[in-house]
Amino acid sequence: MDDRDLIKAREYVKLRPYLVWSTKNYEGLSPEVIVESILNYGDWNDFLFIKDLFGVKNLNDIFEKILKKRRVNLRPQTINYFKLYFNKYA
Repeated sequence: MDDRDLIKAREYVKLRPYLVWSTKNYEGLSPEVIVESILNYGDWNDFLFIKDLFGVKNLNDIFEKILKKRRVNLRPQTINYFKLYFNKYA
């Protein structure tokens, strides 16, 4: 993942306010925040976009990084689904 991919992801999130409504500082969004928002609030097309942009391996790495945080904002069902998904495809 390079800076251009991160810029594209930020622009994508900016056009979809249902993903991140707590900020207007889209330029400051980290890859972790973007992925967490898409996994929690996005639909399947949002996931496919970020998977194609970041790649499934990088997406798995970001997902694992999110899970290691002290506070995880992902729902238990979401965590379970994507653990299974990444175990199979990453």
